Parts: sequence; structure tokens; C-alpha cells
Amino acid sequence: MTNEPVSQLPATRQPPALSTVGLSKSYGRVKALRSIDMELYEGEILALVGDNGAGKSTLMKILSGAVAADEGEILMDGVPVHLTSPIVARRHGIETVHQDLAVVPTLDVTENLFLGREIRIGGPFGRVVPLLNKRAMRRAARDHLQTLNIGIPSVRQRTDTLSGGQRQAVAVARAYAFGHRIVIMDEPTAALGVQETEAVVDLIRKINEQGIAVILVSHNLPQVLELSNRIMVLRAGMNVGTVETQRTDMEQVVRLITGAEVRHTA
Repeated sequence: MTNEPVSQLPATRQPPALSTVGLSKSYGRVKALRSIDMELYEGEILALVGDNGAGKSTLMKILSGAVAADEGEILMDGVPVHLTSPIVARRHGIETVHQDLAVVPTLDVTENLFLGREIRIGGPFGRVVPLLNKRAMRRAARDHLQTLNIGIPSVRQRTDTLSGGQRQAVAVARAYAFGHRIVIMDEPTAALGVQETEAVVDLIRKINEQGIAVILVSHNLPQVLELSNRIMVLRAGMNVGTVETQRTDMEQVVRLITGAEVRHTA
């Protein structure tokens, strides 16, 4: 581990794909977030870590449009945006893979991939009687699974017949299909076995290789150190340090999480 200061980002670098300035949120007397500044750059994986109650979920919900901040600003490419709902966030290219996956067990893989964003048949008849273009959706679903090398036998298979890792893969594929800028992942490998975890980690890499920026919320520090470019540590609602992964180790990250070390944000 090096004790050198974390290097500053080059002055010529493009504005962050997503950034926040002074983001704060309270629930009654509880201050969930305290003036959070963060930056996510195009094509990087930014890990978000911290103990339970540190503010990770609140920040994730604000960035996904599910919760409104009390104070502060969200910017994309340096331009302020108002993420007033998950639908608005999606319009800006932000998709979220929640820990509960938000997949419907009784629907098949295609139906879950296009849930709420179904492709409809055009033309005069389609305008009178809105019908789903199932053929187009199945074709697109197969393409998405093939691009990410997801081994699911059929896009017509019901989700409740899939393993936990396969269901997670469907949720990740949906985020990939529609999150053309940023994907937020909340504990994507929680409760998965070793092989399933490796498969999902591989999916995260594949998504990132497509140029999509990823915010990875995780308690799994070895996984964070393996996948991320930078690690942002939250404690008691504050950003207590953002470090470059290649210039840190687990010991330092743990010290930041527990408060044994305070480091300036990179």
C-alpha cells in the first residue's frame, strides 16, 4: 500500500457522466446523507461501500429517481438534471438493478426484459388495438442474452424456473438493454453461490466493456477491489474518501469504513 496522495484527475478529462454537488437527505431527525459530492466517469466502475446505515441505499435511490434529495444538485455531463422519478432517470440512460431484482416470476424472460417498455405493433391497426410485437421482443431478448453470453436455454422460459444467478442475469440484461449510459447495481451477488457469483461478475465486466459506467453498491470488499476503478466510502451519511482501487488495499478501505482513517476525495 502506498501513502502517496491520490492523484487528481487530469484537467483535460471530460466532465463526469454523472456527478453530485452537496447532495443531502434527511428522514425526520435522521440525516441519511450530508452534502455528498461524487463523480462517475464514462466507462468506469465506481464502487460504493460502507456499513449498514451509511447512506448507500439513500444515495442509490436518489440517483435512480426513486427518492428526492432535500438539497444539492445532480449533473450529467456537467449539466444539471432533475431525476424526479425512475422513468425520468431511465430517459437519461440510468438503469438500476435492485437487490430484490424486480423480476416477475410468472412472466418469461422476454416479458421481464421488456417489462413496462414493451414493443408494440405499429400501423393503423396497432393504433386502434394496441398489440405487443412479441416476435420483435423475443429477437431483441435473444440478442441481448447472446451479447452478454448469458446461458439461458430459451427466452420463453418462465423466470420462476430459473436459478438465482439466472434471474440476476435477466435483471442485469434488462439494465444493459435500456441503460445506455449508467447502470446502478445494488448488491448484485448477494445470496448467490460461488459459480453464480462468478457469472454475474463476468456480466458486470461485459457491461462495462460496452462503455457503460457502473455504480456498484456492495459489502463484498474482495469483489469491489477486483472490479472497480475507484472506491467511494460512505460513513454516517458522509463521503469520507474516494480512492483509486489500484492504489489502495482492503486494509485502507476498512479503515475508511470504520473511521480509523480519513482521506480526501480523489
